[in-house]
Order: sequence, then structure tokens, then C-alpha cells
Amino acid sequence: MKLFRMRSIDDYLSFLKRTRFSRQENHHYLKSVTPASREPFTVSGYSYTAGKHVDFLVDYQHAGEKGPVVWRERVNCPDTYFNNRMRGTFHIFDIEMEPYPDISIYMTEAITPVYKRFSEQFPNTIGSEFYGDRYLLGELSDIGVRNEDVTRLTFADQQFERLISLDVFEHVPDYKRAFAEAFRVLKAQGKMMWTVPFSPLKRTNTVRATVRDGMICHLLPPEYHGDPLSDQGVLCFQYFGWEMLEQMKEAGFKDAYAICYESKEFGYLGGEQFMFFGVK
Repeated sequence: MKLFRMRSIDDYLSFLKRTRFSRQENHHYLKSVTPASREPFTVSGYSYTAGKHVDFLVDYQHAGEKGPVVWRERVNCPDTYFNNRMRGTFHIFDIEMEPYPDISIYMTEAITPVYKRFSEQFPNTIGSEFYGDRYLLGELSDIGVRNEDVTRLTFADQQFERLISLDVFEHVPDYKRAFAEAFRVLKAQGKMMWTVPFSPLKRTNTVRATVRDGMICHLLPPEYHGDPLSDQGVLCFQYFGWEMLEQMKEAGFKDAYAICYESKEFGYLGGEQFMFFGVK
């Protein structure tokens, strides 16, 4: 699997130019394996989480009545049940984050299958969810889950060697403060890995909503994403562009970059996917 590291929109535009033929081949491959009907189907590949070749399960969940396959959220491993992006998370983490069995990790989630697998593989993993004022910050909920606000974490300075945040910062109005808190709780040479809704052809972030005087102000039609704590969903405040990496450096990180990847062999399908990394 090829990984492409980039730090700016100019790097990305160069990537698009230099990989145009392979991207065309991947597009043709998706067309060839997708049946004309909208029935579920399978594609073969190697499941990193199962450690073997499998027939990945693909369907049209999240696609709406007539939409195309949402590849990032499907291509499920029949053994581990992890979808495209989840399998990629474990795979890229092992490549990029230099994990040791006793490494200390903080995750900004705690009741997900991804957290469960990380905590089983790395016992020194702490996860949390955001319960708001239902519990004190740092307090455990009635099901034993820690309540944390990523803009004012209760952890000590330099407590963790690694930090993982998957699709969280788009729901945080003051995301710059969350970046600064991530920097604070990481040890020297610590690394952070995160994902967010990302617009690779935009230099700047797209702000969808803000908070003014305690009130939410919508600049674009409200968009809600799935919430593990509620069926109501959680508001998306922004999509990110390349300026996000500069904002990470402003928060103190000495380096911040994106990794772009796609792989027919591993079932990472549907166009290039992005993960982001910060180094303290």
C-alpha cells in the first residue's frame, strides 16, 4: 500500500497530477465490481484487522434512495465487522505512530468498536465521551465512561504519548483550543492522529456554524452527524481545509501533515482517504 504524505494544497495538486492514471484505474475498478442493481455485493481483498483475505461486504447504507455506495463507511470485513475507514485507522496507526504494547494513548471516544480494539491491544489507553454538564469533567458516567471536553481536558500536562481523535473536531466550535489542549497533554515527541471532514481542494476551512453569546448561529444549513450518545445527531460546525495544518502548528506542534491512501488490495476503496498527524 502506498502512502502519500503532504503538507499543503500545492502538495495535493501535485499528487493529483502525478497519480492521474492510477486514480483512473481505481475508478474503473469500482465501476467493474459494482453491479447494476442496488443489491449488496462483495469485493475481495486482504483485511488488515482479520489478518487474512476475505470477501468484503458492500451495500448502500448511508447512500439514500438513489445515491452511490458510501465506500468510506462500508466495505465491511465479515470477520471483524470493521468498515473501510476503521480498518484504515488501525493500519495507518501501526505504520505511522510507532506503537509499543505499553504506550499511553488518549482517545476522544470510549463506547465504539474502534476504542474497544485499541484498548484491548494497548492496555494504557484512556477514552472519553462528551456528556456536557450531566457529569463533572473527569467524572465517570453511570456506565463507567469518562466525561471530557476536548477544549478543557482534565488530564495532566504531558500525560500521553499518543492521541487519537476520529471525526470529533468538526463538532467543536472552538477547535483551535482543542488543538492546544491536545498539544498540552502530549509528551515531548508525542504524536496525534485525527480525522475530520476535509475539503482537499480548499486552502481554508468552511465554517458552517458559530457560537455567539452562548447561542448557535448557522452560516450554512445545519448538518448533523451520527452521535454514539444520542439518536438526535450532533451538529457539524466546520469542514476543514489545508489551513488546519497551519493551525496545528500555531497550537505548538512542530510538524503537521496529511497522509493520503487508497488500496484495492486492502479494500480501502472509493477514492483517496485522508488521515492527519501532528508531532510535538
